[in-house]
Amino acid sequence: MSDRAKLRADFIADSGWGDAREVLLAGDASFRRYFRLCRPGGSAVVMDAPPPQENVRPFVRIGRHLLALGLSAPEILAEDAARGFLLLEDLGDDTFAQVLARGGDETSLYERATDVLAVLHAAPGRGLLPGLTAYAGEALIDAAMLLPEWYFPAATGRQMPAEQVEAYRAAWHGCLDHVPNGGETLLLRDYHKDNLLWLPERPGVRACGLLDFQDAQRGHPSYDLVSLLEDARRDVTPSVYDSCLARYISATGLDACDFRTGFALMAAQRHARVIGLFVRLWKRDGKSIYLTHLPRVWRLFERALQHDALQPLRAWVDRLLPPALRRIEAA
Repeated sequence: MSDRAKLRADFIADSGWGDAREVLLAGDASFRRYFRLCRPGGSAVVMDAPPPQENVRPFVRIGRHLLALGLSAPEILAEDAARGFLLLEDLGDDTFAQVLARGGDETSLYERATDVLAVLHAAPGRGLLPGLTAYAGEALIDAAMLLPEWYFPAATGRQMPAEQVEAYRAAWHGCLDHVPNGGETLLLRDYHKDNLLWLPERPGVRACGLLDFQDAQRGHPSYDLVSLLEDARRDVTPSVYDSCLARYISATGLDACDFRTGFALMAAQRHARVIGLFVRLWKRDGKSIYLTHLPRVWRLFERALQHDALQPLRAWVDRLLPPALRRIEAA
């Protein structure tokens, strides 16, 4: 038994689950791993997040905050933050992705997920907590730099000239000047079908279980809705897309024109980042599977760029990455 496994076994025993059978559930893009504990009459999940690479404290803080707002984050049953272990309520395996693959009702799923975001918007202080970093301004631009840094060289076979990199930054500054001043909300980040669980026995918004929220920040209220409706790995039915967008605007009372402008800006930023990210996963990490999603992400990016607020970026993309360069195949 490794030292880490021994520490985890001690944590499990100290939490009163020493008699349970342990099954590896999954890892993710970080150093975190998850294990299900099974015994007669119940189950729980262990998050194993080894320091110093990981820190469970943000997950604990955000999770308890979401629970206090009446949402379905996992209850925290035991914790050892110093060693990087959490014992969590087991919310099951029915991610939205799994339910949709089995033919589940897309409208019900996406409406509940949209309603969760409306609840956050309506919460005191729009769901914000002290000390959250802002995903706005330079932070948005820095994340979108993956497009010139990784996609452009893969598409053209050469590095982007420094003056064009600066022109890209300048284009983004010109676009983000148009972000409506509608106030910030809590952003859960990566709010999509793989990080949402379907809990139909729970009423209202509690039917949407929440995972992977430890990187929460504050920012434009459209960002998580963009993540949900403009998923890099799945086409959302147009009628569901339109109804959920209108549903959020109606529930929050936001100005529809301003919100749709912010939505287009956040969509363009997210897609620019993801296009570069998928190429980096291929080139750096040998994960070419992500290239299959590039046509969808480019299509979504092109749609966002049609908004008037994106004109500076649209001009840059049309000049540096014309349509012939918007597709890549793994060698």
